Amino acid sequence: MSPRAFLTGVALAAVLLAAGYGGYSLGHHRATSAPAHTAAVRKPLYWVAPMNPGYHSDKPGKSPMGMDLVPVYGDAPAGAAASDVSISPDMVQQLGVRTAEVKEGLLKRRIEDVGYVGYDEDRVVSINTRAEGWIETLNVKAEGDAVKKGQPLYALFSPKLATAEEEYLTALASGIPALTDASRQRLLALGVAPGEVRALAKRRKSSNRIIRYADQPGVVMMLGVRAGEYVKPATQVMKIGDLSSVWILAEVDESEAAALHPGQPVTASIDAFPGRRWTGQIDYIYPNIVAATRTVRVRLRFPNQDGLLRPNMYAHVAIDIAAETATYIPESALIRTGSGARVAVALGKGRFDICPVVPGFQTGQNIQILQGIRAGQRVVVSAQFLIDSEANLDEAKLHIGGGRAACLAGPAAMKMPPGAPPMASAPPQGERP
Repeated sequence: MSPRAFLTGVALAAVLLAAGYGGYSLGHHRATSAPAHTAAVRKPLYWVAPMNPGYHSDKPGKSPMGMDLVPVYGDAPAGAAASDVSISPDMVQQLGVRTAEVKEGLLKRRIEDVGYVGYDEDRVVSINTRAEGWIETLNVKAEGDAVKKGQPLYALFSPKLATAEEEYLTALASGIPALTDASRQRLLALGVAPGEVRALAKRRKSSNRIIRYADQPGVVMMLGVRAGEYVKPATQVMKIGDLSSVWILAEVDESEAAALHPGQPVTASIDAFPGRRWTGQIDYIYPNIVAATRTVRVRLRFPNQDGLLRPNMYAHVAIDIAAETATYIPESALIRTGSGARVAVALGKGRFDICPVVPGFQTGQNIQILQGIRAGQRVVVSAQFLIDSEANLDEAKLHIGGGRAACLAGPAAMKMPPGAPPMASAPPQGERP
């Protein structure tokens, strides 16, 4: 073969090889890019109004309130676990869905309530006369008057007392000890003070009057007589209350009753004295529940040496309970329904599970969760009612807690604490929180 023919053959082989390689490359590119080109785009099942989950549309647009409709998808992204609700991540951001972390730690519990200041009934005395007669002198003029211990309250003229005094003077004159002692005891029984009996023995002259002295300091709560009035032993002359100690009566919700016990420290504040706090304790917890308000009446005792606390004052009271380790969430994350309570757990990428929970006590903006979720998860604190409503639109898909990784256990497996509300496996069709 000539050199020229040989070179021509080599060039032709090179061109054919290049053409074959190019065809292979183009075919390979098309083959590998075809799936990306033909990959199906996930389509929404329908669109719903953000503020009215009951409004549905088969195409995007505006709600009756002028807001963009939210797409609702029937399947989860590829490789993702099944969830109760799936929403476009873009719409999650547009709706302003916010989440908060489920936390675990010491949760200080405080019961805050209101009450009214009242007299300490242990320091109230009732003044009665033991002999009928007439009120000659009344040293107390009106209810609310302050009295001191040992202060004379009134003087009573009594014919019966005059007879008893004459008998005592006669017994003294006889010198018979038994007769003298019996006459003296009769005077004391009629309400004559021991000092008055000794004064009578010295002056040896009947006065025919009983002077009643105050046994304790305080204020006159009730005044039942006036000067010159005829009274009998059954007549209540007055009542005196000692304000050195007062009661505050409050009503606590029955759900908090188990945390209360006598002697527990309590603080109180009064609107009339801003910035000042009084420290007292629980004195008594009444055994009955107030049927109208479902509350427990609690009696709180506070010292009042300066007399600033006055009966019928409005008081704010706070009872601190010992801190305990608890799992808790913001109160705004809890969805309460007639069948129990639940939360929307965020799974990421627009997916949410609706989990039943057992709530415990609430303190401030946090609420204890006894069972249903665990620390470290994230729960929805805004727009959770929209998410819950979307889950309720298809009861068959909901199955609250059943087989969901985000929920600790389904309702059948959850151990309910005493007094916990019953929880259904799924809410009724179309239920709205």
